[in-house]
Amino acid sequence: MKILVFGPKARYDAYMPEFARELGAELVFCPLGSSPRQAAADNPDAQVLFTDAIIDVDREILDLLPNLKLVQSEGVAFNRIDLEAARERGVYVCNNKGCNADSVAEHTVMLMLMALRHGITGHSAVLEGRQMQMKEAVMASNSPELGEQAVGLVGLGDIGQAVARLLKPFGCRLYYYTLHRRPPEVEAELGVTYLPLEELFSACDILSLHCAVNDQTRGMVNEALLERLKPGAILVNTARGDLVDNLAVRRALIQGRLGGIAMDTLAPEPTPAD
Repeated sequence: MKILVFGPKARYDAYMPEFARELGAELVFCPLGSSPRQAAADNPDAQVLFTDAIIDVDREILDLLPNLKLVQSEGVAFNRIDLEAARERGVYVCNNKGCNADSVAEHTVMLMLMALRHGITGHSAVLEGRQMQMKEAVMASNSPELGEQAVGLVGLGDIGQAVARLLKPFGCRLYYYTLHRRPPEVEAELGVTYLPLEELFSACDILSLHCAVNDQTRGMVNEALLERLKPGAILVNTARGDLVDNLAVRRALIQGRLGGIAMDTLAPEPTPAD
């Protein structure tokens, strides 16, 4: 069996379990930055495609792989895979649900702390010899502590729940929105309170995105929602850049409705030089 991999070999060498190496499958790697279409054209007999979640697996690529049985996203997201085209061809599509919930949750909390503590500007100030001025400016700004914040989680899947568990000891007031409200016992365990999306944006000091990209959520953080923010609210996105209207966020920052943004994902990716 041939497995085509849209991703760097070093990553798979580091994480592949020993039993998978013993299966005897032929692995062909297409490193990031090279052409997935060319790799598909060169390997029409591939039966399985492993793909980095940010790579487009479109109808044209699927047409180049007539023997394909499975597309496996190496991560949680699968919004870059053409599901309709895969369905038409009888190709299964799977993701790696929950694989990185704890690491993404830790990263999310770190970004919240960095935003509240002016981590990036503080680092730059130290490098430029302005650390004392930065210290005085931060002290004069009366920067809040994380435990004083009302945090709104948009999405309460594996990652959203992991974030809630990490935030609970800080003493934050935790709110969430999801399309299907969680049972009372889950809310009690996590210490979260449900709010409709519009109310969530109005009530919270920090908004953190943890939902999938689909036709309903693409561009959901738009002008209308951002107008509801408390002045100086912080937006955190460790989900997908496509959830956010970039121009609306830019306007909210310039106008002061947003006090800061902390993102590890943008749309498009890779980020254009301009």
